[in-house]
Amino acid sequence: MKIKRFLSNNWQLIAVIFLAVVFFFVSASYNFIAQSPDYIKWGSPDENANYVFSKTLAQTDSLQIEEEYNLYTAGLMKPRSFLSDGPWLKPLSFLGMIMMYGSLAKVFGTGILPYLTPIFASLGLIFFFSFIKRIFNKRIAFLSTLILFSFPVYIYYSARSMFHNVLFLVFLIIFLYFSTFIARKKGVRTRGFFEWKQGRRYWFSVLAAFLAGISLGLAVITRTSELLWLLPLLFLMWIFYVHRISITKILLFLAGLYIAIFPMLFANQVIYGSPLQGGYSEMNRSLVQISQAGGDFINSALSNQKESLNQAWNTISDTVFYFGFKPWQSFKMLYYYFADMFYWLFWPAVLGFFILLFNIRRWPKRYFLYIISWLALSTALVLYYGSWKFTDNPNPNSFTIGNSYTRYWLPMYLGAIPLMAIFLDRLAKAAIPLKDYWARLGKNSIIAMVLMIVYLLSFYFLVFGSEEGLYYTYGKFQKDRENIEQVLELTEYNSVIVTQYHDKLLFPERKVINGLLTDKNMNYYYERVTPYFPLYYFNFTFPEKDLEYLNDRKLPEVGLKIKFISEISDELSLYQLYSLSLEVEEVLE
Repeated sequence: MKIKRFLSNNWQLIAVIFLAVVFFFVSASYNFIAQSPDYIKWGSPDENANYVFSKTLAQTDSLQIEEEYNLYTAGLMKPRSFLSDGPWLKPLSFLGMIMMYGSLAKVFGTGILPYLTPIFASLGLIFFFSFIKRIFNKRIAFLSTLILFSFPVYIYYSARSMFHNVLFLVFLIIFLYFSTFIARKKGVRTRGFFEWKQGRRYWFSVLAAFLAGISLGLAVITRTSELLWLLPLLFLMWIFYVHRISITKILLFLAGLYIAIFPMLFANQVIYGSPLQGGYSEMNRSLVQISQAGGDFINSALSNQKESLNQAWNTISDTVFYFGFKPWQSFKMLYYYFADMFYWLFWPAVLGFFILLFNIRRWPKRYFLYIISWLALSTALVLYYGSWKFTDNPNPNSFTIGNSYTRYWLPMYLGAIPLMAIFLDRLAKAAIPLKDYWARLGKNSIIAMVLMIVYLLSFYFLVFGSEEGLYYTYGKFQKDRENIEQVLELTEYNSVIVTQYHDKLLFPERKVINGLLTDKNMNYYYERVTPYFPLYYFNFTFPEKDLEYLNDRKLPEVGLKIKFISEISDELSLYQLYSLSLEVEEVLE
């Protein structure tokens, strides 16, 4: 009877755990099929950097790679998304993912690295169900999880597993789940005024405060830039529940937060020279400017100096919106990357929002906090990232799942999913208003049919419906693999290769410089490499007249010549760059 009762009360959770297992195999299958032990490569410079440094940490206990010959090239001998600092290559991005994945790879082996994000993403499904259940109810939570299970962006960036975004989102969900337990009463008074009974729920809420701090800290070190909207979110939560949070829980929350953040602060001190400095120089400058302007803003407000107040505010605004503030462009991107691209989520979520809004008088406090927080973070994400102009795809007029907007807006997408679930639930109830067994079966059948349509749309878009869908990404990956293996066979193990796009695939097997042959200053540094290493150029094939121009006019200015080595594909060729002085020496000999 106990087992039957347990299954009856928890079948949704059991189903979600099963979905999480299936999700892992679905999202991990891409890397399992595409990658091989002797060829693990990534489609973007950021992914490559995260993988290389995670592997380096696991194997050498270091977050730096020595490259002494970088001193001869003014720091150019590095792939994109790497920071050059004298003879060292350092992470340009946030350290959290690298440190976590590198530590896990140290225990389980580096072969686990491509599959860690699918593992965390699967865990995220379970916590997403648990969190939404705390806000709404089991039915809405289960429907929301079924939708998230098929959401293209969540699967895509779990499969492309060395991006930060899904890992950040999972820790954020875990934080939100544990935070729902913090605001509990101190205890239950039994007899006298000073007699309190501390039940299991209270002690779990105390533990939850500590775990919420840890999970928030892990989210922060994974994508520190998201503090832009995380801090207002925390402030909102504080306003709503400050009177129900004890000092003990606050201290435990801060302790958990510090424990999670401290390793990154320590690593920042060792690698970048300051606990609050990172690899992004723009972010470092922004932090200094914001802190200075923030102090000026407070002082000006207290002394009622309007001119200084406006100046400080403008400094903060210009620093936050480093790439400009473009509301019209932001809403255009919102249309392209939400209303148009994921219309089967956007429009039902809009209708679900209005259904919920219609009953606003009966909202509990948690509804207000959820909706206000989601609207606030969505506005911040849309205006902040929407003002940027990302060109991940070579075609700037192409709107694909692989463009950065989709991964940056994951929190907004996930926040909309429960609203879609509310719409589906109300749609089924409106279609069959009765409450007997057959009516429930009919309602669930309607929802199942709608979800089946959503699944078909989602999986088609994920695999085929975009220029960067997994089918096309896999095809490009295999084509790149053939090209890179040819280049590796034709070049020496200690050679340096100048390339525009393929540095992410050639490093670390070869030293790389990201560049072209159009800049005289860059060409000068190329020539400085030739006494020490064989130097090659791998890029689009030159027409014969362009090759003659390079050899007759452009490259001799810096003492270089170029010769054709091999055609690698229909579009790409490998060339060797060599010094004119070496050519003269050979003639004299």
